[in-house]
Amino acid sequence: MSRIEGTLATLKRQHRKALIPYVTAGFPFADITPELMHAMVAGGADVIELGVPFSDPSADGPVIQKAGDQALALGIGLVQVLEMVRTFRQKDGNTPVVLMGYANPVEAYDIKRGKDAFVREASAAGVDGVLVVDYPPEECAAFAAALRSHGMDLIFLLAPTSTDERMAEIASVASGYVYYVSLKGVTGAGTLDLGAVEAMLPRIRQHVSVPVGVGFGIRDAVTAKAISRVADAVVIGSRIIQLIDGQPREQVGPRVRDFLRDIRTALDQPAEVANSA
Repeated sequence: MSRIEGTLATLKRQHRKALIPYVTAGFPFADITPELMHAMVAGGADVIELGVPFSDPSADGPVIQKAGDQALALGIGLVQVLEMVRTFRQKDGNTPVVLMGYANPVEAYDIKRGKDAFVREASAAGVDGVLVVDYPPEECAAFAAALRSHGMDLIFLLAPTSTDERMAEIASVASGYVYYVSLKGVTGAGTLDLGAVEAMLPRIRQHVSVPVGVGFGIRDAVTAKAISRVADAVVIGSRIIQLIDGQPREQVGPRVRDFLRDIRTALDQPAEVANSA
């Protein structure tokens, strides 16, 4: 059982939902990420998604694109991201870490360092899962098997436009959890439609046996709690980037910790308490 699977299984037994915050590695300061990851855990994060900066992202909205551009300008690439995870692991051996990014950095890493170097070195650094936005499931069987052999999960995105056939393809290779993108378009765009999410999740679960996380459009404790009524996990990214953009270094960690504490409190409230609040 992977660290992600174990964490989500424990939460399920406790009748709790997972809180999965996202941050772009190296933003807003090149060396702040391990410190920020610890602040996320202090705020109640169960899993951390760590964005790998890339020059040509296809699914990121302007908020995360800007963060990625700033991180790239500070010299942050996949080598540095793995080092950040290693640093985080010196103090935290329990919280799962998922790298989220694109195929180009992963493939470039292997071209430079040898076949399957990324898988080996990500595992050694303490990575638990990988979400490669532009890897189609029908081409990922070998990659998924390599990750699993090193105790890591391959995580996929699902969208409102995903067909039943696509969900079945993803179910054949995905592990850990799947990430349902609740809005059409890029990250940080649009308004969350809870009714549409509620209608879609039963369809997804007809095909996918792993937990389902929902992200895109979750900006506060109210929307997080609403989504948690139907999802297994709540993913928050663009809002966190906005919170720390332009902040003094000493405020970055505390702002994210306090924001996540509010979300965590809402997620852990019984439904009737949350509804009367």
